[in-house]
Amino acid sequence: MTAVRHGRSRQPRVVVIGDVVLDRDIDGQTERIAPDAPVPVVDVTSTLESPGGAGLTAVLVARSGLPTHLVAPLADDAPGQVLAAALAREVELLALPAEGGTRCKIRVRSGGQSLVRIDEGGPGTPRAVPVDAVRAVLDAADVVVVSDYGAGVTHDPDLRRLIAEAARHRPVLWDPHPRGGDPVPGVALVTPNIAEARRALAALGPQAAGPDADAPGAADAAPDVLADRLRVAWGARAVCVTAGAEGAFLADGGEPLFVPAVPIAGGDPCGAGDRFVASVAVALSGGALTSEAVAAGVLDASAWVAEGGADGFRRRAADGAGPAHPPSGATGLEVRSLAARLRGGGRTLVATGGCFDIVHAGHVATLQAARRLGDALVVLLNSDDSVRRLKGPGRPVVTAADRARVLEAFDCVDAVVVFDEDDPRAVLEELRPDVWAKGGDYGAAPLPEAEVVQRHGGRVVLLPYLGGRSTTSIIERTGTARTGTARTGTAPTGSPRS
Repeated sequence: MTAVRHGRSRQPRVVVIGDVVLDRDIDGQTERIAPDAPVPVVDVTSTLESPGGAGLTAVLVARSGLPTHLVAPLADDAPGQVLAAALAREVELLALPAEGGTRCKIRVRSGGQSLVRIDEGGPGTPRAVPVDAVRAVLDAADVVVVSDYGAGVTHDPDLRRLIAEAARHRPVLWDPHPRGGDPVPGVALVTPNIAEARRALAALGPQAAGPDADAPGAADAAPDVLADRLRVAWGARAVCVTAGAEGAFLADGGEPLFVPAVPIAGGDPCGAGDRFVASVAVALSGGALTSEAVAAGVLDASAWVAEGGADGFRRRAADGAGPAHPPSGATGLEVRSLAARLRGGGRTLVATGGCFDIVHAGHVATLQAARRLGDALVVLLNSDDSVRRLKGPGRPVVTAADRARVLEAFDCVDAVVVFDEDDPRAVLEELRPDVWAKGGDYGAAPLPEAEVVQRHGGRVVLLPYLGGRSTTSIIERTGTARTGTARTGTAPTGSPRS
Protein backbone atom coordinates (compact mmCIF):
# COMPACT_ATOMS: atom_id res chain seq x y z
CA MET A 1 0.00 0.00 0.00
CA THR A 2 1.29 3.46 -0.86
CA ALA A 3 0.87 6.13 1.77
CA VAL A 4 -0.63 9.37 0.51
CA ARG A 5 0.46 12.57 2.21
CA HIS A 6 -2.05 15.37 2.07
CA GLY A 7 -0.68 18.90 2.01
CA ARG A 8 -2.20 21.87 3.77
CA SER A 9 -5.34 23.20 2.18
CA ARG A 10 -4.01 26.70 2.78
CA GLN A 11 -0.83 28.45 3.75
CA PRO A 12 -0.26 28.81 7.49
CA ARG A 13 -1.07 32.25 8.90
CA VAL A 14 1.16 34.11 11.33
CA VAL A 15 -0.16 36.84 13.63
CA VAL A 16 2.28 39.33 15.16
CA ILE A 17 1.04 41.34 18.13
CA GLY A 18 3.18 44.01 19.74
CA ASP A 19 4.57 47.54 19.73
CA VAL A 20 5.45 49.30 16.47
CA VAL A 21 8.03 51.98 15.77
CA LEU A 22 8.79 54.18 12.78
CA ASP A 23 12.49 53.90 11.97
CA ARG A 24 13.95 56.91 10.16
CA ASP A 25 17.54 57.07 8.88
CA ILE A 26 18.90 60.50 7.97
CA ASP A 27 22.13 60.26 5.98
CA GLY A 28 24.51 62.98 4.95
CA GLN A 29 28.05 64.27 4.85
CA THR A 30 29.95 66.41 7.33
CA GLU A 31 32.53 68.89 6.09
CA ARG A 32 32.35 71.67 8.68
CA ILE A 33 31.68 72.48 12.33
CA ALA A 34 28.70 74.64 13.31
CA PRO A 35 29.67 78.25 14.11
CA ASP A 36 27.33 78.43 17.11
CA ALA A 37 28.41 75.20 18.85
CA PRO A 38 31.26 72.66 18.62
CA VAL A 39 29.14 70.11 16.72
CA PRO A 40 29.33 68.72 13.19
CA VAL A 41 26.99 70.05 10.50
CA VAL A 42 25.33 67.25 8.53
CA ASP A 43 24.31 68.07 4.98
CA VAL A 44 21.43 65.64 4.41
CA THR A 45 21.62 63.50 1.27
CA SER A 46 18.80 61.02 1.91
CA THR A 47 16.11 59.95 4.36
CA LEU A 48 14.77 56.41 4.67
CA GLU A 49 11.68 55.39 6.68
CA SER A 50 10.42 51.89 7.46
CA PRO A 51 8.47 49.92 10.09
CA GLY A 52 10.41 48.94 13.21
CA GLY A 53 9.67 46.90 16.32
CA ALA A 54 6.77 44.50 15.82
CA GLY A 55 6.31 46.09 12.40
CA LEU A 56 9.71 44.85 11.23
CA THR A 57 9.03 41.36 12.57
CA ALA A 58 5.70 41.23 10.71
CA VAL A 59 7.26 42.48 7.47
CA LEU A 60 10.01 39.86 7.65
CA VAL A 61 7.44 37.09 8.17
CA ALA A 62 5.38 38.40 5.26
CA ARG A 63 8.47 38.52 3.03
CA SER A 64 8.75 34.75 3.51
CA GLY A 65 5.47 34.44 1.58
CA LEU A 66 3.14 33.66 4.50
CA PRO A 67 -0.13 35.50 5.11
CA THR A 68 0.67 37.81 8.02
CA HIS A 69 -1.56 39.87 10.31
CA LEU A 70 -0.21 42.60 12.61
CA VAL A 71 -2.09 43.75 15.71
CA ALA A 72 -0.56 46.87 17.22
CA PRO A 73 -1.41 50.26 18.76
CA LEU A 74 -0.99 52.98 16.15
CA ALA A 75 -1.34 56.73 16.67
CA ASP A 76 -3.37 58.80 14.21
CA ASP A 77 -0.70 61.36 13.35
CA ALA A 78 1.58 62.06 10.37
CA PRO A 79 4.27 59.49 11.32
CA GLY A 80 1.51 57.01 12.13
CA GLN A 81 0.04 57.48 8.66
CA VAL A 82 3.47 56.85 7.10
CA LEU A 83 3.83 53.71 9.21
CA ALA A 84 0.31 52.47 8.43
CA ALA A 85 0.83 52.96 4.69
CA ALA A 86 4.14 51.08 4.73
CA LEU A 87 2.65 48.21 6.73
CA ALA A 88 -0.47 47.97 4.58
CA ARG A 89 1.73 47.16 1.58
CA GLU A 90 3.12 44.10 3.38
CA VAL A 91 0.62 42.78 5.97
CA GLU A 92 -2.98 42.88 7.13
CA LEU A 93 -3.14 45.48 9.88
CA LEU A 94 -5.46 45.70 12.88
CA ALA A 95 -4.57 49.09 14.35
CA LEU A 96 -5.48 49.54 18.02
CA PRO A 97 -6.16 52.98 19.54
CA ALA A 98 -2.95 54.30 21.14
CA GLU A 99 -2.02 56.89 23.73
CA GLY A 100 0.40 59.58 22.61
CA GLY A 101 2.13 60.08 19.29
CA THR A 102 3.81 57.53 17.07
CA ARG A 103 7.06 56.25 18.53
CA CYS A 104 9.95 57.21 16.21
CA LYS A 105 13.61 56.24 16.27
CA ILE A 106 15.64 58.69 14.23
CA ARG A 107 19.27 57.89 13.42
CA VAL A 108 21.52 60.61 12.01
CA ARG A 109 24.59 59.39 10.11
CA SER A 110 27.48 61.07 8.38
CA GLY A 111 29.50 59.09 5.88
CA GLY A 112 27.90 55.90 7.16
CA GLN A 113 28.88 56.61 10.78
CA SER A 114 26.11 57.11 13.35
CA LEU A 115 26.29 60.45 15.13
CA VAL A 116 23.16 60.43 17.27
CA ARG A 117 19.83 58.64 17.78
CA ILE A 118 16.73 60.66 18.62
CA ASP A 119 13.66 58.96 20.13
CA GLU A 120 10.34 60.77 20.10
CA GLY A 121 6.64 60.06 20.43
CA GLY A 122 4.84 57.53 22.56
CA PRO A 123 4.02 56.09 24.92
CA GLY A 124 2.06 53.99 22.43
CA THR A 125 0.07 52.22 25.14
CA PRO A 126 -3.09 50.53 23.79
CA ARG A 127 -6.46 51.81 24.95
CA ALA A 128 -10.06 50.69 24.39
CA VAL A 129 -8.90 47.35 22.98
CA PRO A 130 -11.51 45.84 20.59
CA VAL A 131 -11.52 42.44 22.28
CA ASP A 132 -13.75 40.62 19.78
CA ALA A 133 -11.74 41.84 16.77
CA VAL A 134 -8.42 40.84 18.32
CA ARG A 135 -9.78 37.44 19.35
CA ALA A 136 -11.00 36.80 15.78
CA VAL A 137 -7.54 37.56 14.37
CA LEU A 138 -5.79 35.33 16.93
CA ASP A 139 -8.27 32.49 16.37
CA ALA A 140 -7.31 32.44 12.67
CA ALA A 141 -3.58 32.16 13.45
CA ASP A 142 -1.42 29.06 13.13
CA VAL A 143 1.44 30.77 14.99
CA VAL A 144 1.34 33.91 17.16
CA VAL A 145 4.37 36.13 17.77
CA VAL A 146 4.39 38.60 20.68
CA SER A 147 6.91 41.31 19.79
CA ASP A 148 7.38 43.35 22.96
CA TYR A 149 9.11 46.73 22.67
CA GLY A 150 8.10 47.98 26.10
CA ALA A 151 5.30 50.32 25.05
CA GLY A 152 2.46 48.59 26.88
CA VAL A 153 0.96 45.80 24.78
CA THR A 154 2.19 43.06 27.12
CA HIS A 155 0.88 44.90 30.21
CA ASP A 156 -2.66 45.38 28.89
CA PRO A 157 -4.96 42.96 30.78
CA ASP A 158 -7.31 42.35 27.85
CA LEU A 159 -4.46 41.56 25.45
CA ARG A 160 -2.74 39.33 28.01
CA ARG A 161 -5.94 37.35 28.48
CA LEU A 162 -6.41 36.95 24.72
CA ILE A 163 -2.79 35.85 24.21
CA ALA A 164 -3.12 33.32 27.06
CA GLU A 165 -6.24 31.92 25.36
CA ALA A 166 -4.32 31.61 22.09
CA ALA A 167 -1.42 29.83 23.81
CA ARG A 168 -3.72 26.97 24.77
CA HIS A 169 -4.45 26.14 21.13
CA ARG A 170 -1.45 27.19 19.01
CA PRO A 171 2.27 28.00 19.34
CA VAL A 172 2.93 31.44 20.80
CA LEU A 173 6.42 32.93 20.54
CA TRP A 174 7.20 35.67 23.05
CA ASP A 175 10.04 38.10 22.34
CA PRO A 176 10.35 39.97 25.67
CA HIS A 177 11.50 43.47 26.62
CA PRO A 178 12.84 44.71 29.99
CA ARG A 179 9.98 47.21 30.31
CA GLY A 180 7.35 44.72 29.19
CA GLY A 181 5.22 42.21 31.06
CA ASP A 182 6.25 38.65 31.82
CA PRO A 183 5.22 35.97 29.30
CA VAL A 184 1.83 34.41 29.95
CA PRO A 185 1.94 30.74 31.03
CA GLY A 186 1.94 28.09 28.34
CA VAL A 187 3.76 29.92 25.55
CA ALA A 188 5.71 27.65 23.20
CA LEU A 189 8.95 29.65 23.21
CA VAL A 190 10.34 32.77 24.90
CA THR A 191 13.39 34.39 23.26
CA PRO A 192 15.23 36.81 25.59
CA ASN A 193 18.74 37.91 24.77
CA ILE A 194 21.31 37.18 27.45
CA ALA A 195 21.07 40.63 29.10
CA GLU A 196 17.26 40.40 29.21
CA ALA A 197 17.50 36.88 30.64
CA ARG A 198 19.79 37.93 33.48
CA ARG A 199 17.60 40.93 34.26
CA ALA A 200 14.43 38.82 34.20
CA LEU A 201 15.88 36.15 36.47
CA ALA A 202 17.03 38.79 38.96
CA ALA A 203 13.57 40.41 38.93
CA LEU A 204 11.89 37.07 39.59
CA GLY A 205 13.83 36.70 42.86
CA PRO A 206 15.88 33.99 44.60
CA GLN A 207 13.25 31.27 44.18
CA ALA A 208 13.49 31.49 40.38
CA ALA A 209 17.27 31.82 40.46
CA GLY A 210 17.63 28.32 41.89
CA PRO A 211 19.30 26.72 44.89
CA ASP A 212 22.62 28.51 44.30
CA ALA A 213 21.04 31.96 44.00
CA ASP A 214 23.14 33.34 46.83
CA ALA A 215 26.38 31.74 45.65
CA PRO A 216 29.11 33.97 44.20
CA GLY A 217 28.63 34.37 40.45
CA ALA A 218 25.03 33.11 40.44
CA ALA A 219 24.01 36.23 38.52
CA ASP A 220 26.49 35.18 35.81
CA ALA A 221 25.07 31.69 35.29
CA ALA A 222 25.69 30.09 31.90
CA PRO A 223 23.09 30.93 29.22
CA ASP A 224 21.73 27.38 29.12
CA VAL A 225 21.20 27.48 32.90
CA LEU A 226 19.43 30.84 32.60
CA ALA A 227 17.19 29.44 29.87
CA ASP A 228 16.12 26.43 31.92
CA ARG A 229 15.43 28.44 35.10
CA LEU A 230 13.36 30.97 33.19
CA ARG A 231 11.45 28.18 31.45
CA VAL A 232 10.35 26.85 34.83
CA ALA A 233 9.67 30.28 36.35
CA TRP A 234 7.61 31.50 33.38
CA GLY A 235 5.74 28.21 32.83
CA ALA A 236 6.89 28.16 29.20
CA ARG A 237 7.40 25.06 27.13
CA ALA A 238 10.80 26.31 26.01
CA VAL A 239 13.12 29.29 26.46
CA CYS A 240 15.86 30.25 24.02
CA VAL A 241 18.51 32.68 25.28
CA THR A 242 20.24 34.40 22.38
CA ALA A 243 23.85 35.37 22.98
CA GLY A 244 24.73 37.53 19.99
CA ALA A 245 27.77 36.38 18.05
CA GLU A 246 28.04 33.31 20.28
CA GLY A 247 24.72 31.79 19.18
CA ALA A 248 21.62 30.60 21.06
CA PHE A 249 20.87 28.25 23.97
CA LEU A 250 17.57 26.35 23.98
CA ALA A 251 16.04 24.76 27.10
CA ASP A 252 12.90 22.67 26.58
CA GLY A 253 12.93 20.35 29.59
CA GLY A 254 15.61 17.96 28.31
CA GLU A 255 19.32 18.53 27.87
CA PRO A 256 20.00 22.07 26.60
CA LEU A 257 20.78 22.68 22.93
CA PHE A 258 23.50 25.10 21.82
CA VAL A 259 23.20 26.48 18.29
CA PRO A 260 26.39 28.39 17.36
CA ALA A 261 26.14 31.49 15.21
CA VAL A 262 28.04 31.75 11.94
CA PRO A 263 31.18 33.88 12.57
CA ILE A 264 30.74 37.34 11.06
CA ALA A 265 33.44 39.93 10.43
CA GLY A 266 31.96 43.36 11.13
CA GLY A 267 28.27 43.59 10.37
CA ASP A 268 25.42 45.35 12.15
CA PRO A 269 23.32 43.49 14.76
CA CYS A 270 20.46 46.01 14.77
CA GLY A 271 17.22 44.10 14.15
CA ALA A 272 18.85 40.67 14.44
CA GLY A 273 16.41 39.70 17.20
CA ASP A 274 13.45 40.51 14.95
CA ARG A 275 15.01 38.51 12.12
CA PHE A 276 15.58 35.57 14.49
CA VAL A 277 12.02 35.53 15.81
CA ALA A 278 10.49 35.95 12.35
CA SER A 279 12.47 32.99 11.03
CA VAL A 280 11.55 30.83 14.01
CA ALA A 281 7.87 31.65 13.48
CA VAL A 282 8.05 30.78 9.79
CA ALA A 283 9.79 27.48 10.55
CA LEU A 284 7.27 26.52 13.25
CA SER A 285 4.38 27.34 10.95
CA GLY A 286 5.78 24.81 8.51
CA GLY A 287 5.85 22.04 11.11
CA ALA A 288 9.48 22.28 12.23
CA LEU A 289 10.53 21.14 15.68
CA THR A 290 11.46 23.91 18.10
CA SER A 291 15.14 22.93 17.85
CA GLU A 292 14.98 23.02 14.04
CA ALA A 293 13.24 26.41 14.12
CA VAL A 294 15.86 27.87 16.46
CA ALA A 295 18.66 26.60 14.21
CA ALA A 296 17.00 28.26 11.20
CA GLY A 297 16.59 31.48 13.17
CA VAL A 298 20.26 31.58 14.19
CA LEU A 299 21.39 31.01 10.61
CA ASP A 300 19.13 33.76 9.27
CA ALA A 301 20.11 36.17 12.04
CA SER A 302 23.80 35.62 11.23
CA ALA A 303 23.14 36.41 7.57
CA TRP A 304 21.14 39.49 8.63
CA VAL A 305 24.08 40.83 10.65
CA ALA A 306 26.52 40.18 7.80
CA GLU A 307 24.26 42.07 5.39
CA GLY A 308 24.19 45.24 7.47
CA GLY A 309 21.27 44.65 9.85
CA ALA A 310 18.16 46.79 9.75
CA ASP A 311 20.04 49.60 8.01
CA GLY A 312 21.14 47.24 5.24
CA PHE A 313 17.58 45.92 4.94
CA ARG A 314 16.18 49.44 4.46
CA ARG A 315 18.86 50.34 1.92
CA ARG A 316 18.30 47.18 -0.10
CA ALA A 317 14.59 47.98 -0.20
CA ALA A 318 15.33 51.53 -1.37
CA ASP A 319 17.86 50.20 -3.91
CA GLY A 320 15.40 47.60 -5.21
CA ALA A 321 17.81 44.84 -4.23
CA GLY A 322 15.11 42.40 -3.15
CA PRO A 323 15.06 40.07 -0.13
CA ALA A 324 17.31 40.50 2.86
CA HIS A 325 19.41 37.44 2.06
CA PRO A 326 18.85 35.78 -1.30
CA PRO A 327 19.82 32.09 -1.36
CA SER A 328 22.53 32.62 -3.96
CA GLY A 329 24.02 35.55 -5.76
CA ALA A 330 24.89 38.68 -3.79
CA THR A 331 23.65 42.11 -4.84
CA GLY A 332 26.01 44.93 -5.69
CA LEU A 333 24.90 46.89 -2.64
CA GLU A 334 25.62 43.93 -0.35
CA VAL A 335 29.10 43.48 -1.79
CA ARG A 336 29.94 47.20 -1.56
CA SER A 337 28.73 47.30 2.04
CA LEU A 338 30.82 44.24 2.90
CA ALA A 339 33.92 45.78 1.34
CA ALA A 340 33.42 49.01 3.28
CA ARG A 341 33.12 47.14 6.59
CA LEU A 342 36.17 44.97 6.03
CA ARG A 343 38.27 47.94 4.93
CA GLY A 344 37.43 49.84 8.11
CA GLY A 345 40.45 51.38 9.82
CA GLY A 346 42.54 51.30 6.64
CA ARG A 347 42.75 47.51 6.43
CA THR A 348 43.95 45.76 3.27
CA LEU A 349 41.24 43.68 1.60
CA VAL A 350 42.23 40.42 -0.11
CA ALA A 351 39.95 38.27 -2.23
CA THR A 352 40.27 34.82 -3.75
CA GLY A 353 37.79 32.61 -5.51
CA GLY A 354 36.81 29.21 -6.79
CA CYS A 355 34.35 26.33 -6.54
CA PHE A 356 35.74 24.79 -3.32
CA ASP A 357 33.53 21.77 -3.93
CA ILE A 358 35.22 19.27 -1.62
CA VAL A 359 37.58 21.30 0.54
CA HIS A 360 41.00 19.66 0.71
CA ALA A 361 44.56 20.46 1.79
CA GLY A 362 45.25 22.38 -1.41
CA HIS A 363 42.32 24.71 -0.71
CA VAL A 364 43.48 25.22 2.86
CA ALA A 365 46.99 26.15 1.71
CA THR A 366 45.56 28.67 -0.79
CA LEU A 367 43.28 30.29 1.80
CA GLN A 368 46.00 30.57 4.42
CA ALA A 369 48.47 32.03 1.93
CA ALA A 370 45.90 34.52 0.61
CA ARG A 371 45.05 35.76 4.09
CA ARG A 372 48.73 36.56 4.74
CA LEU A 373 48.63 39.10 1.91
CA GLY A 374 46.38 41.49 3.85
CA ASP A 375 44.11 42.09 6.83
CA ALA A 376 40.81 40.58 5.67
CA LEU A 377 39.97 37.79 3.22
CA VAL A 378 36.79 37.40 1.15
CA VAL A 379 36.18 34.17 -0.75
CA LEU A 380 34.18 34.51 -3.98
CA LEU A 381 32.33 31.19 -4.33
CA ASN A 382 30.76 29.85 -7.52
CA SER A 383 27.06 29.07 -7.08
CA ASP A 384 25.69 25.58 -7.75
CA ASP A 385 24.52 26.56 -11.25
CA SER A 386 27.88 28.13 -12.00
CA VAL A 387 29.78 25.01 -10.88
CA ARG A 388 27.45 22.82 -12.93
CA ARG A 389 28.20 24.82 -16.07
CA LEU A 390 31.93 24.74 -15.42
CA LYS A 391 32.39 21.19 -14.13
CA GLY A 392 29.53 19.18 -15.60
CA PRO A 393 26.14 17.78 -14.51
CA GLY A 394 27.58 15.71 -11.65
CA ARG A 395 28.91 18.73 -9.81
CA PRO A 396 28.89 20.25 -7.32
CA VAL A 397 29.05 17.41 -4.85
CA VAL A 398 28.40 19.85 -2.00
CA THR A 399 25.79 22.63 -2.22
CA ALA A 400 26.77 26.30 -2.13
CA ALA A 401 25.20 26.81 1.29
CA ASP A 402 27.26 23.99 2.79
CA ARG A 403 30.42 25.00 0.94
CA ALA A 404 30.05 28.53 2.25
CA ARG A 405 29.52 27.32 5.79
CA VAL A 406 32.69 25.20 5.67
CA LEU A 407 34.73 28.13 4.35
CA GLU A 408 33.31 30.53 6.94
CA ALA A 409 34.53 28.19 9.67
CA PHE A 410 38.18 28.93 8.79
CA ASP A 411 39.81 31.60 10.95
CA CYS A 412 41.58 32.96 7.86
CA VAL A 413 38.27 33.66 6.05
CA ASP A 414 36.35 36.81 6.96
CA ALA A 415 33.42 36.48 4.55
CA VAL A 416 32.06 34.42 1.65
CA VAL A 417 30.20 35.86 -1.35
CA VAL A 418 28.30 33.48 -3.66
CA PHE A 419 28.10 34.55 -7.31
CA ASP A 420 26.11 33.09 -10.20
CA GLU A 421 28.30 34.01 -13.16
CA ASP A 422 30.98 31.75 -14.68
CA ASP A 423 33.79 34.04 -13.53
CA PRO A 424 34.03 36.62 -10.72
CA ARG A 425 34.48 39.79 -12.76
CA ALA A 426 31.05 41.24 -11.96
CA VAL A 427 31.57 40.71 -8.21
CA LEU A 428 35.09 42.16 -8.37
CA GLU A 429 33.65 45.31 -9.97
CA GLU A 430 31.76 45.87 -6.69
CA LEU A 431 34.25 44.43 -4.17
CA ARG A 432 37.39 46.10 -5.63
CA PRO A 433 39.91 44.23 -3.48
CA ASP A 434 43.40 45.53 -2.88
CA VAL A 435 44.75 42.08 -3.74
CA TRP A 436 43.25 39.32 -5.90
CA ALA A 437 44.97 36.06 -4.94
CA LYS A 438 44.55 33.08 -7.23
CA GLY A 439 45.79 29.57 -6.58
CA GLY A 440 47.09 27.37 -9.40
CA ASP A 441 49.72 27.20 -12.08
CA TYR A 442 48.58 29.67 -14.73
CA GLY A 443 52.02 30.25 -16.21
CA ALA A 444 51.95 33.26 -18.53
CA ALA A 445 48.23 32.91 -19.31
CA PRO A 446 46.38 36.09 -18.32
CA LEU A 447 43.52 35.84 -15.83
CA PRO A 448 40.29 37.27 -17.32
CA GLU A 449 39.55 39.10 -14.06
CA ALA A 450 42.98 40.76 -13.79
CA GLU A 451 41.90 43.79 -15.79
CA VAL A 452 38.99 44.52 -13.43
CA VAL A 453 41.16 44.26 -10.32
CA GLN A 454 43.96 46.41 -11.73
CA ARG A 455 41.58 49.03 -13.12
CA HIS A 456 40.38 49.71 -9.57
CA GLY A 457 43.88 49.99 -8.17
CA GLY A 458 44.33 46.41 -6.99
CA ARG A 459 47.05 43.91 -7.80
CA VAL A 460 46.96 40.23 -8.79
CA VAL A 461 49.08 37.65 -6.96
CA LEU A 462 49.36 33.98 -7.91
CA LEU A 463 49.74 31.40 -5.18
CA PRO A 464 51.61 28.09 -5.53
CA TYR A 465 49.60 25.02 -6.43
CA LEU A 466 49.83 22.16 -3.93
CA GLY A 467 50.42 19.20 -6.24
CA GLY A 468 48.42 15.98 -6.09
CA ARG A 469 45.33 17.55 -4.54
CA SER A 470 42.16 18.36 -6.44
CA THR A 471 38.45 17.78 -6.01
CA THR A 472 38.32 15.90 -9.32
CA SER A 473 41.07 13.48 -8.29
CA ILE A 474 39.39 12.89 -4.93
CA ILE A 475 36.11 12.06 -6.65
CA GLU A 476 37.87 9.78 -9.13
CA ARG A 477 39.77 7.91 -6.40
CA THR A 478 36.62 7.52 -4.31
CA GLY A 479 34.63 6.28 -7.28
CA THR A 480 37.35 3.79 -8.26
CA ALA A 481 37.52 2.39 -4.75
CA ARG A 482 33.74 1.97 -4.57
CA THR A 483 33.56 0.41 -8.04
CA GLY A 484 36.42 -2.01 -7.41
CA THR A 485 34.90 -3.27 -4.18
CA ALA A 486 31.39 -3.49 -5.56
CA ARG A 487 32.40 -5.29 -8.74
CA THR A 488 33.74 -8.46 -7.11
CA GLY A 489 32.36 -8.29 -3.61
CA THR A 490 35.99 -8.69 -2.43
CA ALA A 491 39.03 -6.49 -2.14
CA PRO A 492 40.31 -5.08 -5.47
CA THR A 493 42.90 -7.19 -7.31
CA GLY A 494 46.30 -7.01 -5.71
CA SER A 495 44.95 -5.71 -2.41
CA PRO A 496 45.30 -7.86 0.69
CA ARG A 497 42.17 -8.90 2.51
CA SER A 498 41.78 -7.34 5.92
